Amino acid sequence: MGPFSCKNMASMRIAIISDIHGNLPALEAAVADAERRSADRIVCAGDLVGYGPFPTEVCAFIEDRGIDTVLGNYDRKVIESIDRPGFLEKKMKSEKRKVLEWTRKHTVLEAARFLRKLPPRISMRLPGSAGLLVVHGSPLSDVDNIYPSVTARGLSGKLGVEKPDVLACGHTHIPFARSISGVAVVNCGSAGFPVDGDPRPSYALLDAAPGRKPSVRLVRFSYDVARVVEAIGDRGLPESLCRDFIEGSKRRELQ
Repeated sequence: MGPFSCKNMASMRIAIISDIHGNLPALEAAVADAERRSADRIVCAGDLVGYGPFPTEVCAFIEDRGIDTVLGNYDRKVIESIDRPGFLEKKMKSEKRKVLEWTRKHTVLEAARFLRKLPPRISMRLPGSAGLLVVHGSPLSDVDNIYPSVTARGLSGKLGVEKPDVLACGHTHIPFARSISGVAVVNCGSAGFPVDGDPRPSYALLDAAPGRKPSVRLVRFSYDVARVVEAIGDRGLPESLCRDFIEGSKRRELQ
């Protein structure tokens, strides 16, 4: 997907979500919350599937809503597993293998088709001509991490010659927003599978207007966790995942 422009608009509020991981109730709650906060559009930094019990439903929701989305590393892993069943799973820990196998089997043809066409990045021109770059991990790759501790030198190495006004990412599930060497860096955290001990998912709200620097803030929201926990048991995922969604954690064997 190439750059698209909103620079002629007077102002714009963009909700940036990421790392849904098959959690449809959380995705529905995130979108409803963003709409209540008057978001003009929603953009997703990837990882629609994996761990949660609704991979196909999440893909359908994102596609039906026309939410611009990049390909996450787990999305890519599921596609690779569909193309070469068993190849990736051989190298994985038992619990992770069970989750990937389950996700592969429950990602229907239409959802897989949708994942295959997702781009690795989205570039967007904001009101006032500021630039937004959305990736999953970092501009280097979908598995590269951007943590809250990133330094100006570290960020420069990840950006290369690029210098967007706003860089939005996910992947680590650790939300933060910082200004680093003139770049507003925001990790949206996870809108479906938080891991920092707070079971409330998160997303970012970006406000842009001519004559002002873009501003970013993080939003936490609540959702129906019980619906996800019940579906994990009903649909045959490892029940040990229930604790992770309830506590907002991710156990070592799933990392």
